[in-house]
Amino acid sequence: MSIFFHEQLYRSNAVMAKLKNFSVTICGAGALGANIAENLARSGFEQLIVIDRDRIDERNLSTQPYYRADVGAFKAKILANNLYRAIGTKVDIKTKELTPANVTQLLKDSQLIIDVFDNSVARQAVKDYADQFQIPCIHAGLSADYAEVIWNEVYRVPSDVNDDVCDYPLARNLVMLTVAVACEAIVSFIATNEQRNFTITLKDLTVQSLCLK
Repeated sequence: MSIFFHEQLYRSNAVMAKLKNFSVTICGAGALGANIAENLARSGFEQLIVIDRDRIDERNLSTQPYYRADVGAFKAKILANNLYRAIGTKVDIKTKELTPANVTQLLKDSQLIIDVFDNSVARQAVKDYADQFQIPCIHAGLSADYAEVIWNEVYRVPSDVNDDVCDYPLARNLVMLTVAVACEAIVSFIATNEQRNFTITLKDLTVQSLCLK
């Protein structure tokens, strides 16, 4: 029996075949990126690339799928190891900082890009690359009790005001809601070619579809 037996019953064999062979690059392996990578891998994606230069800190453990023994290690390496041990999925990792100078090198093999970076310079570089080469790209971000999942065509890079803020409120439930919405938007796009944008608010547990064109 396939590891993805239940998912396959829901999605269909045709959709699962698309997911298996679709190359997806996840920019960031923090609260959103690491959980998105795990969710996609457990949903049948087998061509995953993760870009992240950061190492695991103790405060990451409540919202990211890492363990106390992992503190100090590269997030991308631990994530790849865990997913291979869990379900045999091989994740291609790049423990580098994405910049305007190397963005083409790091993203050149992507059929779809997921941007969950925590700084405006890297987000802008990803957006510009996706615009230039017409690569589907979805951006996800969090702020207090609000989150958004927005496709590149209508995405606006946020201000760099909070780029260096280390201490910020973040609820695990908002992270997991956003991960679920982002992953479903990605699967839906691959299956139907429809790009759907969403906002999520935790206090009222609302997921709202946006028409931004």
